[in-house]
Amino acid sequence: MGGSHSREDVDLTSSDEEEEFEDDYDARSPIAEAAASAGQRDDDLLRTATPSSLEAIDAKLRSLDLKYQRPTAAKLYLHVGGASPSARWVPAERRATYAFVDQSSDDASSPRWFLEVGPGPRVSAPVDSALQLKTIPAQRRADFAASGSVWALRLPTDAELRRFRVEYERCLFENTYGVEATDEGRKEVFGADFAAWARPAEADDTVWADAEESLTPPAAAPGKDLLKEFEEEAGDGDSIQSLALGALDNSFLVGGAGIQVVKNFRHGLHGKGASVKISGGRGGSGSAYSTPKKALLMRGETNMLLMSPGEALHSNGVHHVDVETGKVVAEWRFEKDGADITMRDIANDSKGAQLEPSGSTFLGLDDNRLCRWDMLDARGRVQTIGSSSDSPVLNWSQGHQFSRGTNFQCFASTGDGSIVVGSVDGKIRLYSKSSMRMAKTAFPGLGSPITHVDVTYDGKWILGTTDTYLILICTIFKDKDGKEKTGFSGRMGNRIAAPRLLKLTPLDSVLAGTDNKFHGGQFSWVTENGKQEKHLVATVGKFSVIWNFQQVKDSNHECYRDQQGLKSCYCYKVVLKDESIVDSRFMHEKFATSDSPEAPLVVATPMKVSSFSIANRR
Repeated sequence: MGGSHSREDVDLTSSDEEEEFEDDYDARSPIAEAAASAGQRDDDLLRTATPSSLEAIDAKLRSLDLKYQRPTAAKLYLHVGGASPSARWVPAERRATYAFVDQSSDDASSPRWFLEVGPGPRVSAPVDSALQLKTIPAQRRADFAASGSVWALRLPTDAELRRFRVEYERCLFENTYGVEATDEGRKEVFGADFAAWARPAEADDTVWADAEESLTPPAAAPGKDLLKEFEEEAGDGDSIQSLALGALDNSFLVGGAGIQVVKNFRHGLHGKGASVKISGGRGGSGSAYSTPKKALLMRGETNMLLMSPGEALHSNGVHHVDVETGKVVAEWRFEKDGADITMRDIANDSKGAQLEPSGSTFLGLDDNRLCRWDMLDARGRVQTIGSSSDSPVLNWSQGHQFSRGTNFQCFASTGDGSIVVGSVDGKIRLYSKSSMRMAKTAFPGLGSPITHVDVTYDGKWILGTTDTYLILICTIFKDKDGKEKTGFSGRMGNRIAAPRLLKLTPLDSVLAGTDNKFHGGQFSWVTENGKQEKHLVATVGKFSVIWNFQQVKDSNHECYRDQQGLKSCYCYKVVLKDESIVDSRFMHEKFATSDSPEAPLVVATPMKVSSFSIANRR
């Protein structure tokens, strides 16, 4: 387990080195030349720069033929020792130069801009989110990850650091969207309604201050707040592939050969129960069972649907398991208008739907389909299953098949049944509970595919997962009559706040392991009005990473000081395991105790499931 701050934030140089470094700095840098022509110091020019004046500076640099190209003196440090007690920063180049280099090619899919640090170049990497670049203004420093290592670039002046950041943001925008980072380019990407996303510095942050006043902002707490680990081995040597957490008596570990039942306690998951072995199709159908991609609890957690991935991670049906008897009672087929179709994902009708004792419907998602399936037939009767080899057909009860281009990838539902959908192009769409045909709100992408999405019970906050960061979006707005609504129930227009990003530090992104992509970002779990989610959790490599929700929303939080662009939060706690983590989720809020502000966190690796309590240090 670890805390939110690491060795990478320690100061890099002594005061003597600072003096030597300042003497080496070429005062006539490109930004200094542009400043001189404007009759200002370079430091003043960038300190007071507005978006329009930055574009004027950029125009001046263009006229000097220096845009992003002239190398600038700096110092380069390399982090060695990983997470060991002897880990430290060592000088790599005492007279390093950096430049943002245009490497345009005929291949449109190749990035245009690269960050090169020389001499050599010692480092050359495309300017994208995989750099995990983080600036530390107090040390005039930019940390980043490249080629499996962590580097720190120390700039000679505050103005040079700001210049570096401006150039980085421009190159990142142009690499991500393929258009120039101008007002016209930003409007083309984000549209008029999302000006706050295009110009975060000018955005109205008051919506983030809406902040649940019933919750006291937490004091900073050390990483050891994660306590009382309970471990349970996977049964019968079968590796865990996914979790299906219950809010009642049991939860379920889904593996290659079947399902292991475990008991829910206030300290976490403990004790092995019945094991449901699934080896093939029911009733001699011969349908092969493969490790489920998704396990969905239904009907008061007495039934479970298992969806196994087929070709290209799409499935043409689900196995229906009776949890109480431990038997597969049906293999349902997805069918529309007499033709078999596939689904990419399934989900409950709402956040609390798995607790409803008589529910027969669930949601389905494919690349260009969003629908609701019903296990009752079209006349509302339970379909006869018997012992026939024919699989029963699910009834398409509601939905829409889009002609093309949506590229849906993941979805989730709110407490009232509204739906949020994430796409390969990074867009996040909000659908009301009454219509799946037209999104009420569509948030633009930030250049990375949304691989997982979650939403709070009240629908006010959305958490999207990408490979390199999480994106937190507020859906609250006020209509023309001043009434508070969410983007699920009405069109937000231009009253949309800028999102916030949740990231790993460059060092942690490397320490997380080779499989260092975020997956499965989730809010803590509540299923009734008036209860508020308290934490967010995501998995990356060997890390389970936890953010305090209230802290992320606090605009005065220390992480956001002196940041440019979209605000990014780096304050988190880490649960570290010895192998890659399969999934991390909080148990239902009913399992919270008086000693803990949150229900236990469950962390599953292929051969073990662990539960952690979070101590209350207030």
